[in-house]
Amino acid sequence: MFKKVLIANRGEIACRVIRACRELGIKTIAIHSEVDRESMHVKLADQSICVGHASASESYLNIPSIIAAAEISGADAIHPGYGFLAENTYFAEVCEACGLKFIGPSKESIEQMGDKIAAIKLMKKAGIPVIPGSDGPVNVDDPKIFAIAQKIGYPVIIKATAGGGGKGMRIVTSEEVLKNSISMAQTEAKAAFGNPEIYMEKYIEESHHIEFQILGDKYGKTAYLPERDCSIQRRHQKLIEESPSPLINDALRKKMGSTAKNAAAAIKYVTVGTIEFLVDKNGNFYFMEMNTRIQVEHPVTEMVTGIDLVKEQIKLAAGEKLSIVSEKIKILGHAIECRINAEDPDKDFIPSPGTIGKLFLPGGPGIRLDSHVYAGYTIPPFYDSLIAKVIALGEDRDEAITRMRRALREVEIEGIKNTSSLHNKIMTNEKFRKGGVSTNFLTKYIFGR
Repeated sequence: MFKKVLIANRGEIACRVIRACRELGIKTIAIHSEVDRESMHVKLADQSICVGHASASESYLNIPSIIAAAEISGADAIHPGYGFLAENTYFAEVCEACGLKFIGPSKESIEQMGDKIAAIKLMKKAGIPVIPGSDGPVNVDDPKIFAIAQKIGYPVIIKATAGGGGKGMRIVTSEEVLKNSISMAQTEAKAAFGNPEIYMEKYIEESHHIEFQILGDKYGKTAYLPERDCSIQRRHQKLIEESPSPLINDALRKKMGSTAKNAAAAIKYVTVGTIEFLVDKNGNFYFMEMNTRIQVEHPVTEMVTGIDLVKEQIKLAAGEKLSIVSEKIKILGHAIECRINAEDPDKDFIPSPGTIGKLFLPGGPGIRLDSHVYAGYTIPPFYDSLIAKVIALGEDRDEAITRMRRALREVEIEGIKNTSSLHNKIMTNEKFRKGGVSTNFLTKYIFGR
């Protein structure tokens, strides 16, 4: 097992990793930017090192400074969390070259799954169902783009081959706006990921975003855990996740889970990852992408299985054998997670950085809270807007929703705008309460567009 782990991240995920390490008897080193000196993860870690100025490029993405911090502090492993460098092939390669264990999959797995076109081709070859789309990247200057879109059938969706989080995505409903949409997606992809390459695939309307947590060890054993439903989204970014999905029955769960397991085995995947699917209104499912890291929404799976995924991730990276057997997993109730962001939902989710005044975060039976904020903490404008995750567990979905509503009513955050009121609106929506979730839910039933 590792003796000292450097966490190459910030915020609530850095706090989460520190807590897992502490339970495993591992010392931790927190890195931080100049504006993050008072962040909670810095206070919780055994040691902390400043790696640069406020901007992410000069701090949390500053690979030379991070490696230097690891070497100076005597770390023997680096945990990248999610975002930032978690799916950066070069960073994983540099870690290994410097004798630091990267707590994640191999650089080959990251590379294979990081390029979405390559990942789709690989999955197709392995017999995994994929969404109909272009066989490769498309370009605004290619005269064949209209024929490709016509063959796929409108509406189509333009996606960046690198990255995620809704960046470099455009839904196209007609030929008239195709070229302009491709151009805008390329520009956004270049700005977000440094790679303008995009591809095109069929846009599945009224779809459900279902993902399966997978785990693998270096001895070739893999397992899948019960699914998460991540269909409640805004601009292709998840807001609410739950497990199990109100859409999935036992037979479909077993079929999709086995498919996810086969997909992970096809690339000899090691540690924790996620296979994401789109499910249409007829119950057909298609591979969408793989995230080669721990997910923001991992707590809902932890709540319904009793498995600490971060500890499992660390143990698998250290070379321990996987002891989890998919068929023996029992679903322990129903869990729902709401992501509380420092954003104004009434003004198109504009970020709301600033200093938190009065703060009250919920608790009580069945409620878990993952956060890094406290009264007096200043949320900087440079990073992701996530400030807390509220997770409710109930014996069934109705009780989970009831507990979440109770928890959201307790939330008090003064000094900044936040999305707790929007989440409460969703929890009280009759369509949501009946399980009518889909990727266009927010637009159709909350904002009425």
